[in-house]
Amino acid sequence: MADLLSQINEAVLELDSKSDLKGSLREISFSGAREFEITGRKSIVIFVPVPLWRTLQRVHTRLVRELEKKFSRHVLFLAQRRILAKPTRRSRQKQLRPRSRTLTHVHDSILEDLVYPAEIVGRRTRVKLDGSHLIKVHLDKAQQTNIEHKLETFTGVYKRLTGKDVAFEFPSLE
Repeated sequence: MADLLSQINEAVLELDSKSDLKGSLREISFSGAREFEITGRKSIVIFVPVPLWRTLQRVHTRLVRELEKKFSRHVLFLAQRRILAKPTRRSRQKQLRPRSRTLTHVHDSILEDLVYPAEIVGRRTRVKLDGSHLIKVHLDKAQQTNIEHKLETFTGVYKRLTGKDVAFEFPSLE
């Protein structure tokens, strides 16, 4: 993991010095990186501290394009979020748990971060007869050409990080 993170840092430093992204990558740092293999294709998930997430979004599409060229695999960025345990009678917590640290909110935020250039326009949870859940996520049709080839990667990474099944769709406007 540390080796992968150092490779990514070197690549970003190189991009910062000689590409059109010059200077805009200086304030961005990464907190971790993981490599996933989904359906025979490898992908890299890079974690960014939450306060820097908005800064990264300004250069997200160009940075992803350049890193995908360099590493020849899908590159995804996620904010490094923390889930706090639900308070119980036995746990002595002095402060109320913020909504942004709940399991539901963190999983929803991971989903939004995964598909970032596109926006989630709808979401349906389908409960099958055997009790399993499938989340159907409707994405903005405007970004279909940009992210359609990554939908399988999004599904696999979300499943590995959260344990939830998800299916992505681009609904037709009727």
